[in-house]
Amino acid sequence: MRTMRAFPRLLLAALLAAPHLHAQEVSALRAAAPSPAAVARAGPLIVIGFMGGNVHAGNLIHREALVARELEQHDPLRLHAAVFANRDGESALRSVLALLDTTGDGRLSPSEKSAARIVIYGHSWGASEAVTLARRLNQLRIPVLLTIQVDSIEKSSEDDRDIPPNVREAVNFYQTRGLVHGRKLIAAMDPRQTTILGNYESSYRERPVSCADFPWYARMFMKPHIEIENDPAVWSRIEALIRTQMP
Repeated sequence: MRTMRAFPRLLLAALLAAPHLHAQEVSALRAAAPSPAAVARAGPLIVIGFMGGNVHAGNLIHREALVARELEQHDPLRLHAAVFANRDGESALRSVLALLDTTGDGRLSPSEKSAARIVIYGHSWGASEAVTLARRLNQLRIPVLLTIQVDSIEKSSEDDRDIPPNVREAVNFYQTRGLVHGRKLIAAMDPRQTTILGNYESSYRERPVSCADFPWYARMFMKPHIEIENDPAVWSRIEALIRTQMP
């Protein structure tokens, strides 16, 4: 009971409300909570999301866009959330660098880099782009708190499996049915630097998720792939994980 009381109340409530959460998942997700000292030193959280497929960033049918909007509406002073099409990785990188440049001099000092608090998430090709952005930030020596992949589909010339060492924690949600299904396993390039919180499978054989607002061709040819994208149980866990990183 002592451990449970110490666990952040918001994350605990979200986890208890999420169905199909196993004991090992609770243990892994609990590790995502930052220490009180880290929270005290924290600056605003930057949350970057990437849409899947050819979906544009403002399409609110998709959970990737909805989560970002809800996070920023509820906590506009403590975080900045933005969503990009997965083809707009360069724009996302420029946005992150601009947000970190607190002095406005056009270059990042070591202290501005070390103060970065960044979460990156995405679905499908967007999950692949999330890892790619984390890798670009690694090249710039900018840390990332958390990457979240949902049914990750590797894009051409990208690597969505190996998580770069600037990422503190990473988690992967996937399903295995249909013509399009996500990566089952992600791994840390340097396990001393990166904790993989888990690779968690969802199944919709017994509990289908409504995707009535999605195009007919998506429902016809990739239904499980969009079910996980629209699954409130998965996204409640994602939102809870993001909130544990907030100052």
